[in-house]
Amino acid sequence: MVSNPNSSRTYATPDFEVVGEAENGEQAISQVEALQPDVVLMDVRMPIVDGVAATKAITQQFPLVKVLIITTFDDDKYIFQGMRFGAKVYLLKDTPLEDLTNTIRLVHSGHTHFGPGFFERLMAPTLEATSAETYTPPPELEELTPREKEVLQLIASGASNREIAASLLITERTVKNHVTNILTRLNLRDRTQAAIFANK
Repeated sequence: MVSNPNSSRTYATPDFEVVGEAENGEQAISQVEALQPDVVLMDVRMPIVDGVAATKAITQQFPLVKVLIITTFDDDKYIFQGMRFGAKVYLLKDTPLEDLTNTIRLVHSGHTHFGPGFFERLMAPTLEATSAETYTPPPELEELTPREKEVLQLIASGASNREIAASLLITERTVKNHVTNILTRLNLRDRTQAAIFANK
């Protein structure tokens, strides 16, 4: 459990303060109630109450607390349940420390973030259901890389380059390069046309 970046205590990452630890989901809920942390790093498989159930309880009882699920289990079921119950992040434990600490800062400032490839997996059931009814994805989408597809979806949601960069943990310059490639490959004039294209 991590306090906000204004901590006076010094750790390996000096702008964080670790205020508590828990061995199971039940303890995690109690610790959140007692300590009121800004951010909780939540494992998935824990005794007594698992991490997904603990995430649901924490986000319902303490809506200002932001939960990051970080686990060894790269399992769609846990991803879907964790995000549905209010987790702001789903990352694997092999995520580099620098990426993890940057993600904690982003979530603390109000962003949501998915680990590599998770965004497409979350979108897949929606796209499949829509496709089965009336929608066939434009063939031009196959010209885009997985990262460019993520950028396109974020453009369609109205995100700015800065917000896209924060969400995907890349630089704004990289985002601009992706946007240029998207417009070129889809033969579009600007990001407004890209958003319209993505929402067809």
